[in-house]
Amino acid sequence: MDAELMFVIGTILCGFAIPSILSAMSDSRPPRAAAITLLVGGVLLVVAIGQRPGNFAIGDIPNVFLRVIGRYLH
Repeated sequence: MDAELMFVIGTILCGFAIPSILSAMSDSRPPRAAAITLLVGGVLLVVAIGQRPGNFAIGDIPNVFLRVIGRYLH
């Protein structure tokens, strides 16, 4: 799998996990599914950054998303 694709999927998974964690905590239930989602997203991010160190700066994140989306929509 491409490092940019892993980075985008990992970022999306981590983003989706945050509201799920907050929802589980507000309902007084353990956030098991959210924790697993956060773990998988974090692993994807670490692997993607490890494959291309220095390629994913904060300012480049929108461009990475656009390149990945453009690759599959084109």
